Amino acid sequence: MKLFPVIADNWKMDGGVAFGVVPKSIWSRYHKADDNNAIDITTRCLLIIHNERKILVDVGLGDKRNAKYYAVRYRQPGISILVSLAQIGLTADDITDVLFTHLHDDHVGAATRFNEKGMAECVFKNAQYWASESQWDWAINPNPREKAAFYYDNLEPLQASGRLNLLEEGMQPFEQITLKVYNGHTRGQIIPFINAGNRTVVYMGDFIPTLSNIPIPYVPPADIEPLVSIAEKEEFLKAAVEKNYILIFVHDAANECCTLIQSEKGVVADQSFKLSEIQI
Repeated sequence: MKLFPVIADNWKMDGGVAFGVVPKSIWSRYHKADDNNAIDITTRCLLIIHNERKILVDVGLGDKRNAKYYAVRYRQPGISILVSLAQIGLTADDITDVLFTHLHDDHVGAATRFNEKGMAECVFKNAQYWASESQWDWAINPNPREKAAFYYDNLEPLQASGRLNLLEEGMQPFEQITLKVYNGHTRGQIIPFINAGNRTVVYMGDFIPTLSNIPIPYVPPADIEPLVSIAEKEEFLKAAVEKNYILIFVHDAANECCTLIQSEKGVVADQSFKLSEIQI
């Protein structure tokens, strides 16, 4: 098994959106905000190559929205999931599976594009697509709070392809990867726990999107059920310390991975590193 973190987007997010009730006087110690109160973030996807499968976890924003949409996100030009895949010698057609942690636009948008006729079509033409059944139902019948994060042109081509697989909780379609469902950020978010040699690597999705979100109260205000997020996080962090998990962060521009330790202040990050720097 080989694991490759791949960058789909470098962009910015309002610091308040990232850290919720935590005041700027605290989070600004770790994230420098610009004049618009925006902090640097990324969308770090994960490519898993195992046996004959090339599994891509999340894909980033894509380019289907208008200029205004991307301008307010201060997205860095020239970066995309396809560019990052090309840097490791792969094309969209090489990908056998695309696993979505959830279906918010910044995680699923690049799975489809507009063709020359202006119709949305799938980018990864040879891939099976995977999402949780509960998240899919949540996305196609969006609640008012999350409606702006779900787009018909992201979802309809996946369904029309005949290659969309909706997972009931507990279904495990991949060898050496255990999929667990968390519901605090959005209903039915899938988090993959990857058995990579002698370590378990966890791709955190928006469950714990940055290293700075590790403390229990640091729950983004976008989470639909913050108290559920807190309970899920407490349980996960305890297990992560006991089992020495490696965490991969989707939205942390400065920290790709970390391990955790128990301290007097609770569970905190221990070492921060790039996945390529360690032996797994």
